Amino acid sequence: MRSLSPYDAVLLYSFGGPNHPEDVVPFLRNVTQGKGIPDERLAEVGQHYYGFGGKSPINEQNIALKTALEKELAARGHTIPIVWGNRNWEPYTNDALTELAEHGARRAAMLITSAYASYSGCRQYREDMAVVQQRRGDIDDNGNLTEDATVFDKVRVYFNHPGFITANTDAVAHALANHDPNTHIVYVTHSIPDAMERASGAHHSASYSAQHLAVAREINSRLTAEAHHGMTAARTPDAPWSLAYCSRSGPPHQPWLEPDINDHLETLADQGVTSVVIAPIGFISDHMEVIYDLDTEALATCERLGIAATRAATAGTHPAFVSGLVDLIEERAALARGEHITEVTTTDVPAFPSPCPAAGCLQVHDNPSGTPAVAGEDAPRCR
Repeated sequence: MRSLSPYDAVLLYSFGGPNHPEDVVPFLRNVTQGKGIPDERLAEVGQHYYGFGGKSPINEQNIALKTALEKELAARGHTIPIVWGNRNWEPYTNDALTELAEHGARRAAMLITSAYASYSGCRQYREDMAVVQQRRGDIDDNGNLTEDATVFDKVRVYFNHPGFITANTDAVAHALANHDPNTHIVYVTHSIPDAMERASGAHHSASYSAQHLAVAREINSRLTAEAHHGMTAARTPDAPWSLAYCSRSGPPHQPWLEPDINDHLETLADQGVTSVVIAPIGFISDHMEVIYDLDTEALATCERLGIAATRAATAGTHPAFVSGLVDLIEERAALARGEHITEVTTTDVPAFPSPCPAAGCLQVHDNPSGTPAVAGEDAPRCR
């Protein structure tokens, strides 16, 4: 059995989402804090949630993932607790820190529910944790961790880990069973501002968009190599695929990554495409951006355009994904112990560094926030 020392806890750290209609506007206030958006506008934005009873599926999915991780850890003989916390809703970051303290956790592995490296998918979580630790007094006025504070080591981003790739390949293969094997696959992820895209690649081997393209290429390679799960044949090497984006927000004048999934479907229809599989590789579970932006809007666009469409599943609690995450926790523990290990990856992008670089995943590369962040090379140290 591989040891998890020096860790005495794991933090499953996520975005959060409302559980009831009355939660929607307060949740969106948290998400948009500091942007001065009036409640009336937030209520309009919240219609996506109200259409599903005011409840986001993300919380139940995090509970399911936490349960699956606990079972996998136990199966490997690990008795370490997993604590779940969110940036924007209950259980909040502060709640998680309180629970970690109750467990007596002095050092914890931080597993973020985002597979890719960018400001919103990585550094923002680390900054928010630093802010909450400062408020609690876990970080003193000199920027040092106090004796009772929990030290965090972040598990590296896992878009290029075999477990994540296997789960997504299986999902796409299952979806293709409803289509010709060479149907057009549209890989989809959450859009981010162009400035954040540039910053995401400034101190890493691949930018946010390049990370997704690497995943898409690897999935296509696997689907081309052999038949999968009910497919009548493997895909041909020139079978069509593309990358599109969803969930754009922000002011209209601010450039974000494109094409939008709905605009892209219009283009594909103009090109004579009549069948697609929509593969949400940018998300680890079926939360709001998937069930609304894809299952509701994008599939409605396909129906209007006469395109036969199937949405592939997300990684969720796929056994390979769950096992891979525990592999990564064990890997991070070995690195924390100073052991020399081989960081397992697939795709043509190497493993991202642990700990995160001091200037990694800044919000804007040429105008860094300067906000302290935990679990990186510039993280607060124990005094």
